[in-house]
Amino acid sequence: MINDLQIFGHDQGGSGESFWDRVKQVFWIERLSNTVGLSILLCVSLVFGVVIASYGMLGAALVLVILFVPPVVYGIVAHPTFGIAVLMIMAYLLFYIMRFGINFPMGTLMDGIEALLILGFFVYQKKHPDWSVFKGPISIMILIWITYNILQVANPAAASRLAWVYTIRSVAVVMLMYFVFMYQIKTVNTIRLFLKIWLALSVFAALYAYKQEYIGFSAAEEAWLYSDPTVADLLFIAGRWRKFSIFSDPVAFSYNMVVSSILCIALLTYVRKYWQKVVLALLVALFFSAMLFSGTRGAYVLLPAAMVLFVILRFNKSVLVGSAIAGVFILFLIFVPTSNPNIVRFQTAFTPSDDDSYKLRSANQKRIQPYIWTHPIGGGLGATGAWGQRFAPQSYLASFPPDSGYVRTAVELGWVGLLIFCFLMFFILREGINNYFTIRNPELKTYCLAMLLIVFAYNIGNYPQEALVQLPSNIYFYLAIALINVTKRIDNRELALNEKALI
Repeated sequence: MINDLQIFGHDQGGSGESFWDRVKQVFWIERLSNTVGLSILLCVSLVFGVVIASYGMLGAALVLVILFVPPVVYGIVAHPTFGIAVLMIMAYLLFYIMRFGINFPMGTLMDGIEALLILGFFVYQKKHPDWSVFKGPISIMILIWITYNILQVANPAAASRLAWVYTIRSVAVVMLMYFVFMYQIKTVNTIRLFLKIWLALSVFAALYAYKQEYIGFSAAEEAWLYSDPTVADLLFIAGRWRKFSIFSDPVAFSYNMVVSSILCIALLTYVRKYWQKVVLALLVALFFSAMLFSGTRGAYVLLPAAMVLFVILRFNKSVLVGSAIAGVFILFLIFVPTSNPNIVRFQTAFTPSDDDSYKLRSANQKRIQPYIWTHPIGGGLGATGAWGQRFAPQSYLASFPPDSGYVRTAVELGWVGLLIFCFLMFFILREGINNYFTIRNPELKTYCLAMLLIVFAYNIGNYPQEALVQLPSNIYFYLAIALINVTKRIDNRELALNEKALI
């Protein structure tokens, strides 16, 4: 049994050889640590020098690709923990890197990382067969959902097949990562590592938002903001720019700050050391305050909504006291007279009937209802939004703004697709609640609770916005779902080992 949460400490157990130790053994000691190997290295260095001298920065970039890409590719396939960590980091930093003007299809890079992880999944399955990850209600519903989305390529109502090609990646293919996470995450140490990465990236994102708020945007960010009038229409509100930190837009930023706050609050219920509680409390304050810079009203209600489920699941005196304090603070922010534009926008989230944008969204949703009822399998994947406007601009759905993940699902995939999606979310939440109450290990129980609350918050947030199709939310959402089951599996294994030891 694990006695203390190691989120802030060193990992326990799992002493095996590390990835970099293995690389050193294979490529340096066994292959290059001799006269022939040193001669080869000398020749390679001379060639690289000539390439850099001849082609300048382009040559230097080529040399870096040759040096680093092969070991990274090997690491992703052969060492899944390393590969998943790379996926998590790239999902967070993708748009931040793109704003440096790098002329490279970064979305394709993410597809490549996912493909390598899937390849590694089948390599490991060949060595250690375990197809149980495809069993259970969540896995079955995910497979049904993926199959339904693939079959949408033959939807007779679809105005464009190319829209399906560009949309299927973010809607269905990324869901395959759930099975990779389920199979490859096997230890508590691995979960701790991924949560450390998650929190570290969230801290960087929050601090960068503070930089945007109080210092200003970078030159590349300003160039993007003024590159298209539609960008200003969405991000320039009441004389202020909404902040997006390192993400694609303020919505993705704010939602990730919310789920990071939820993760810290869940961890607060288990840590015992005073400094750990202080650090987690400070992180909650950092993430919540940074979220206000986004101006995303749909995100403001997610934390209170998640806390309602939190109180129900963790019903005890300390949780009630903490929740009451947090509730009073939220009420104070809602009703306090202020001229702070961030707090003013926060207050408007709790009076949607007075908001013109809310009224417009409600009218659009009312207008599209007859179409949904008469098209049970929808108008085709990618029929709305950017891809619909690009590939079928004259179609009826191309000009419709869904402004909601659930509405988009109903319009593009029909009420049949919406029903499948709702069943999927139901089984995820049911499995999470059942696992939470049956897990015995208090640390694993805490992780399960955190992931359950995060999934619940994303589901609430998927109504006012499209919460589950943008990076990094789509990756982290399925990681959270996988951890709901992984924590239960590890707990069952620990119980079996303890019972075996008693025999």
